[in-house]
Amino acid sequence: MHAWKERGLRRGALLAAELVAAHIPAPSADAITFVPPDDGRLLSRGHHPPERLARALAPLWQLEVVPLLTRRGAGGRQAGLTRSERRVNIRGAFAARPQVPVAVVLVDDVYTTGATCAEAASSLRAAGARRVDVVTFARAVR
Repeated sequence: MHAWKERGLRRGALLAAELVAAHIPAPSADAITFVPPDDGRLLSRGHHPPERLARALAPLWQLEVVPLLTRRGAGGRQAGLTRSERRVNIRGAFAARPQVPVAVVLVDDVYTTGATCAEAASSLRAAGARRVDVVTFARAVR
């Protein structure tokens, strides 16, 4: 996971997508999207794991990848923050396109406290999504 996320092991997304698709049935959705990158981390990593995972899952689940979210500013890193600090840190971080599909699959790489996915899903629902299914490759256990 660390090699894929932090050191740019590109084929990690394909393996992750195959594992996810093998264990999670294809959701009934209109599109698949991803948690958008922080520009600074995108530059330092050279790739964005959630987008790579979404793009690898899309053909397996026969869904179109549609970038529906953007970041509003850089925001601070979530690593090392408590659950409540993460919720405050990520609040208002995302903006959705004006019109989004009714049913969306939202992809992130790691689910830690759920703060990022909850905030991104809220933005999608505010823009018109009625159902947002969240899919991640890993779950952080504390």
